[in-house]
Amino acid sequence: MDNAFDVIVIARWNVVMAHMCILECRDGTPYVGSTRNLEHRLQQHAAGKGAEYTRRRLPVTLRWAAETDSVAEVYAWEKRVQGWSRKKREALMLGDFELISELSRRRTGKPRTTDT
Repeated sequence: MDNAFDVIVIARWNVVMAHMCILECRDGTPYVGSTRNLEHRLQQHAAGKGAEYTRRRLPVTLRWAAETDSVAEVYAWEKRVQGWSRKKREALMLGDFELISELSRRRTGKPRTTDT
C-alpha cells in the first residue's frame, strides 16, 4: 500500500452491505425482506427456497431495494415498512415521498408521532 487512499479502498471492500427489498409476488402482494446478499437471496426466492410466504406465490419480482452498511438500520426499516399499508409501500416503490407523508397523516390531518 502506497498511500492512505489504498487503505480506504481496501477497508471499503471489507464492509458487508445490508439490503432491504420489496418483492412483488405472483398474486400482486408485496413481500418486504432484508438480507446481506441481495443477489443470492433473490435466487433463493426464485428457486422456492425463500420465505414460506413467497414460496406459495412464485414467481416473485424485485420491485424496490435499498442498501446501507448497517444491518441494524436495514432490519429496523424492514420491520417499519412491514407495518405500512399497501398504498404506502407502493408510494415507496415509486419514490413518492410526498404521498408517503400524506398517507402517514391521521384523518384529523395531524401528523402521526413516531413514539411507540
